[in-house]
Amino acid sequence: MSLDAIVLQGMVFYGHHGVHPEEQRLGQRFVVDVEARGDLRPAGQSDDPARTVSYSDLYRLAREIVEGPPRRLIETLAEEIATGVLARFPAVGSVTVTVWKPGAPIAGSVLERVGVRITRERGQT
Repeated sequence: MSLDAIVLQGMVFYGHHGVHPEEQRLGQRFVVDVEARGDLRPAGQSDDPARTVSYSDLYRLAREIVEGPPRRLIETLAEEIATGVLARFPAVGSVTVTVWKPGAPIAGSVLERVGVRITRERGQT
């Protein structure tokens, strides 16, 4: 696995995900981090944008999923983003996706956010 990574951190989207009906009806903010790992040496040595993965394309993929159809679990959002990155970007060998839910409805809680983080590798079943 390459140590090189393209990192998008703190992407904020509005989606209608959650277990509770009011979460799906009203929606809320979600914050997403993506770390796509692959060999960045060819891009770095050639200064050729065609030899890397576009930040904009990664952003659009995450936005499309988070702003898309409602899901009950943020685990599902993370899985769909990771699967999409590996499917659309052959140069990415592994990806770590974190989905944060800043407004998680936990009675009596005082916390900044809750989230899930998953890592998927190409060829993993």
